[in-house]
Amino acid sequence: MLGVIETCFKETTLPELPEVEVVRRGLESRIVGQRLLHVIVRAPRLRFPLDSDLELRLAGARLVGVSRRSKYLLLDFARQSAGGDQSGTLLVHLGMSGTLRFEPAAPPPGRHDHVDLIFEQGTLRYRDPRRFGAVLWHPADEGPIADHPLFAKLGVEPLSSSFDGAALYAATRGRKVAIKQFLLAGAGVVGVGNIYASESLFRSGIRPTVAAGRLSLERCNRLAEAIRATLTESIAHGGTTLRDFFGSDGQGGYFQNECLVYGRDGQPCRNCGAPISMIRQQQRATYYCPRCQR
Repeated sequence: MLGVIETCFKETTLPELPEVEVVRRGLESRIVGQRLLHVIVRAPRLRFPLDSDLELRLAGARLVGVSRRSKYLLLDFARQSAGGDQSGTLLVHLGMSGTLRFEPAAPPPGRHDHVDLIFEQGTLRYRDPRRFGAVLWHPADEGPIADHPLFAKLGVEPLSSSFDGAALYAATRGRKVAIKQFLLAGAGVVGVGNIYASESLFRSGIRPTVAAGRLSLERCNRLAEAIRATLTESIAHGGTTLRDFFGSDGQGGYFQNECLVYGRDGQPCRNCGAPISMIRQQQRATYYCPRCQR
């Protein structure tokens, strides 16, 4: 029997790359290959207006792949019809409070259940109380999905072969912004959100307030390795559950139990014993060890 795939975040929590990747893997293992029977849209607008022809475009198409770009889930559909190739990609972003849930027998929709994709063996339901997420259709005849305007300013994927210390060093040259803020901006490297930026900077021994452009190539090498290791470890732990995140098996992630600095202000550093500090950078909490991070 197909299991439940769900990712849900409270208003104060954002999905970061590991959580989105956990959902992607769950969807890929359960619904790729299924044919989409119907589309039900209950809200005409989320972050962007929904395509009014979504049912017409997608009904009868087969889901052939699920990928990810930064924090966007990309559902690739293929359908041949008398009118030609109707293939394309459905972009889904969970925003601040989004839920993407697949189950064999969906319950009656609730107030914030905005979109249902009804497959042969179950329903994929998008729920978003704050409507900050997005569900967008990109037809294949409009060009490669990589050229979509939403992706134009995104940096390199941190788990790809294109990301290393040299790439990070090149991207930070001349940048006066703090390295923590540089990571969150997503222009140099994508998907390193608040939790994983703090953890990666600690693992690499870099203080979050240091100007990005001051980092040497050696320190960029350490940071790139720490980012990759931290994200990979979180994915292996099912992501981070601070409130309501659930992975493809219905269980919460538990990377929060492995955090070395995030959420541990005032507690002793696990390396040196000094109290972990917390500061605010552009209204986001940053955790670090004042002794280990220079």
